[in-house]
Amino acid sequence: MNDGKPKRMGELFEELVAVMARLRGEGGCPWDREQTHASLKRYALEETYELLEAIDEDDSAAMREELGDVLLQVLFHSQLAGEDRRFAIDEVMTGLRDKLVRRHPHVFGDERATDAGEVLRNWEKIKALEKPKGGAQEHSLLASAPRAMPALARAQRVGDKAAGVGFDWPEVEPVWRKVEEELQELGEAAGTGRADRVEAELGDLLFSVVNLSRFLKVQAEEALAGAIERFQKRFAYIERELAGRGKTVAEASFEEMDALWEEAKARGEGEKGR
Repeated sequence: MNDGKPKRMGELFEELVAVMARLRGEGGCPWDREQTHASLKRYALEETYELLEAIDEDDSAAMREELGDVLLQVLFHSQLAGEDRRFAIDEVMTGLRDKLVRRHPHVFGDERATDAGEVLRNWEKIKALEKPKGGAQEHSLLASAPRAMPALARAQRVGDKAAGVGFDWPEVEPVWRKVEEELQELGEAAGTGRADRVEAELGDLLFSVVNLSRFLKVQAEEALAGAIERFQKRFAYIERELAGRGKTVAEASFEEMDALWEEAKARGEGEKGR
């Protein structure tokens, strides 16, 4: 395929589409020919997570590779849809181009947007106008946050969308009070011994904490991921130190492990760069 001359972007994309079609065609790859939209779902998720990891590590080579793998998922699903005469990759690209132009009237039209917040508010308004008329639940503004998203990220997305149309606290102080209120209600529910109430109140507390993270300009999903990473690294420090004493964590007391935990924390174990 490569004749030694630099390829234009359009030519490269056409070659990619042709490679995907050949993999799915007669005499192509048996594994690729067996796949369906449903069977590929796990790979779309895995490749996205691998891209996020490359971004977190600021690894340009890995990002380039993982972006290619994400693009493969787009090509694969488009190929499957084209075989069923549902849509093709050119329709995917046309739809995306038109959406970008339509939702950026401050760039491609006569609208004005003074900051990123106004851009996002206008985006949501335009998006709402694009939705077909129908049942309130089916086309609710908040229903567009995918159920498959991790719960913390979905909670933040739902909160962002509600805030985008004005359904939000005007300042952070009442959000702090809401967190305290939900924590108290969780304690009261725990005293009843009813698992259903505890679960509901714990969910309300977590949702209120996510709302707080919005006001503090923090992504709740990333904050929790960072906390997990710190916990793992500090626990690994405990294991190393105990091993140096000829012990395992199963043989150590809580007090001994807790002292090592505080030591790990003081040393900055788990912090960025450590």
